[in-house]
Amino acid sequence: MSEKDDLFKLENQLCFAVYSTNLSFNQLYRQLLKPLGLTYSQYLVMLVLWEKNNQIVSEIGHQLFLETSTLTPMLKRLEVLGCIKRVKSEHDERQVIVSLTQKGRNLRSLAKDIPRQVHCETEQSIQSLLELKQKLNTLRDKLNH
Repeated sequence: MSEKDDLFKLENQLCFAVYSTNLSFNQLYRQLLKPLGLTYSQYLVMLVLWEKNNQIVSEIGHQLFLETSTLTPMLKRLEVLGCIKRVKSEHDERQVIVSLTQKGRNLRSLAKDIPRQVHCETEQSIQSLLELKQKLNTLRDKLNH
């Protein structure tokens, strides 16, 4: 088998390493988020709102690299769960402002230990994880350019 053929081996694909790692992360987060009643993608939305409340849908989508059409059903579900409320902007009714409810704010304290639990599961130093995160962010930005 030639070196060229090795490029087509699944084990040599960076995309598969990222994909399979993502599956493992999703499995871990599924366990950690079950007591909160959130999915991983809903958790990401909550992280965005815990950082800055009262954002328009497009701002949230921009931060999560999601289209409005993908984000809207997730927001509707979070609203049904009582975590957020959505209201049309008074200045531009085409825009919807997403805000945390009291339940949504309270979830933050219930979720506060999740980053530490994830860190423990990785068995990596904070420094190595930060370096890996930076490399992945750089790679993502290059691919999105």
